[in-house]
Amino acid sequence: MKNFNSPSLALISSLCFVFVMILFSSCEDQVSSTYTYRTMVPVYLQMSDFRTNEALIEPGKQLENPGKIYIYGDFLLINEPQKGIHILDNSNPSSPESLNFIKIPGNVDLAVNSNMLYADNYLDLLVFDISNPRAIKQVQRVEDVFQNMYTDASSGTFMTLKDTILTAESNFMRGWWGGNIFWNRGGMLSFSNDAASSGGGESYGQGGSMARFTLMNAHLYAVDDYSLRVFDVQNKELPKFLSTIDLGWGIETIFPFQNKLFIGSNTGMHIYDATEPSSPTMMSVYQHVTACDPVVVNENHAFVTLRSGVNCRFGVDELQVLDITNLYEPKLLKSYEMLNPHGLGLAGDMLYLAEGKHGLKSFNVADVLAIDENQLEFLKSLKSVDIIPGPKSLIVIGPDGVCQFDYSNPNRLVQLSCINVKNPVVV
Repeated sequence: MKNFNSPSLALISSLCFVFVMILFSSCEDQVSSTYTYRTMVPVYLQMSDFRTNEALIEPGKQLENPGKIYIYGDFLLINEPQKGIHILDNSNPSSPESLNFIKIPGNVDLAVNSNMLYADNYLDLLVFDISNPRAIKQVQRVEDVFQNMYTDASSGTFMTLKDTILTAESNFMRGWWGGNIFWNRGGMLSFSNDAASSGGGESYGQGGSMARFTLMNAHLYAVDDYSLRVFDVQNKELPKFLSTIDLGWGIETIFPFQNKLFIGSNTGMHIYDATEPSSPTMMSVYQHVTACDPVVVNENHAFVTLRSGVNCRFGVDELQVLDITNLYEPKLLKSYEMLNPHGLGLAGDMLYLAEGKHGLKSFNVADVLAIDENQLEFLKSLKSVDIIPGPKSLIVIGPDGVCQFDYSNPNRLVQLSCINVKNPVVV
């Protein structure tokens, strides 16, 4: 853990404030009006405060600000950024039932391994037994595995941001990016608009393309802005932190496939060989222009979305298709212009692509050189950020909530249900 004294923390807080003010002052399209928006403000916390008690298990409640989505068996888990995780009974996708909410301050991501739920809690990793989703129990806390860059170990203090709703007399927040700020696990500023297989007896869930947690071969892999952290979870109730692998700057997502880890970043796609699961080794890095970058893959191709935004303001808005038959030399086959692509999901020859505020698109990608000629649908009213093609439904998450679709007919999605949020994000 990096140590900083109190004056350093104060300086960092001041710099963050100046940085945010510069961002706001540089926005375009300023309109004088009363504007309510969700943002984050810097706050200091004591490690002892969030480690005092076990996480609270509360009755199910309305979704306010959806983050990551995850499916495990008949259950749908939805992260509420920095607040916790909603557990829903999704045995009937037409009528999901909210069971409970696990209050986990500082939570950003999650994964499930044989009824054990792993979730970050600021600097720590928590483990919950969800074998009975109506009676969830916290069984473990592994401390100091997600090191925060702005931490003063001598005083037990670290800096984070608090989810806050403000009202201003100007539309200065919208400008050219229109997103929310949140404080991610790596401790750096990030912006919200910006399937694991199992073996050896493990039973894993399935995350979306925006995931930062994933499971493979009895190991948990977690990425932050600059590194990959490796945990041995053969003892499911007691994860063992093994190592941190430096990946460089701008790391965003992780996707597992056939003992390989495909890691998306602002500047490219990293491919790691995890055949030896405790010691992933780099195979190659495919570099592209600076742009936000989730990725999904099949046996022969990687599908990468690049989009412009605050973190990636010099980027492009397109879908790139890579030939990965030689994982040591991935090659760009073709790029397709998009509007503002976010997450994406593969189901056989079907690719579902979230276009942010512009909607949801579906493509037949059997011919990767003619994807633009094989667009099947464009649901412009469905704001979308990430997607999971699940065994029972296509799950789509966006600023307005979480919707599920019957996608048995590739040519036409049929809406099954939507869980609307309490306070929709302005985009």
